[in-house]
Amino acid sequence: MTDPISDFLTRVRNAVKANHKVVEAPASKMKVEITKILYEQGYILAYKVDTDEKGHKTIKIALKYHPETKTNAIKNLKRVSRPGLRRYASVDEMPRVLNGLGIAILSTSKGIMTDKKARQENVGGEVLCYVY
Repeated sequence: MTDPISDFLTRVRNAVKANHKVVEAPASKMKVEITKILYEQGYILAYKVDTDEKGHKTIKIALKYHPETKTNAIKNLKRVSRPGLRRYASVDEMPRVLNGLGIAILSTSKGIMTDKKARQENVGGEVLCYVY
């Protein structure tokens, strides 16, 4: 697999469109950090990192739905930087997703964080994805 982050986001996106309650994906440190940001920002209900019988780690994500309208909290997940074309942003040219309603997840020298936190920390980095 050439782009595991894209595979992870596609699994979540497909589960959202199919109205699944839980989605499972192979785990890595970066994927766990992205999942943690999605949880902190309120896009998912819960997550759990498990180890299977072979010793491989997996992430189980409980997707969040609004009870009255039955719509998902995640409207769209878009991969920005990819192996063929990396996208970097400095603090001055940090992207604003839906004029501040969505988030951009960045990989910076201080770890993986949202665009808002990166502005506070005054760091730029690779723009991994947009979530709204």
